[in-house]
Amino acid sequence: MIDEKTTTPYAALLLRLGLGTLALAHGALLKLGTFGLAGTMGYFASIGYPPVFGAVVAFAEVLGGIALILGVWVRPVSLLFLPILLGATLQHSGNGWMFAGKGGGWEFPAFWTLALLVQAGLGAGAYALDPRRLLGSRRAVATA
Repeated sequence: MIDEKTTTPYAALLLRLGLGTLALAHGALLKLGTFGLAGTMGYFASIGYPPVFGAVVAFAEVLGGIALILGVWVRPVSLLFLPILLGATLQHSGNGWMFAGKGGGWEFPAFWTLALLVQAGLGAGAYALDPRRLLGSRRAVATA
């Protein structure tokens, strides 16, 4: 039985931590660590995008991943990730369905897109930092 008052906030927390960790790892370890900023920007240029998009995506993944892990601005961050993931899905669509295939298929970015939509719908869940409280607002309220 699903008890929305006791299990849903923890399910949202687990999803948030998973998505945040994946985004942070993808941005920091893969794009900045493995490929480097210049390599990431070069890759974006090689597939027809302005090179600066590589930097924007890398830093968005790092900062957005940290925000999700901490539970700060979870709904807007989840929604702001959508153009990145839709672009990734389209970029990988010509490589088939399986992400394990040559060039990576579209299954992983498509699933990630759906998971971000679910996160945006659920909200931050348990143990999230409330940005209003961090900024000193008296009207801070706990959100699940």
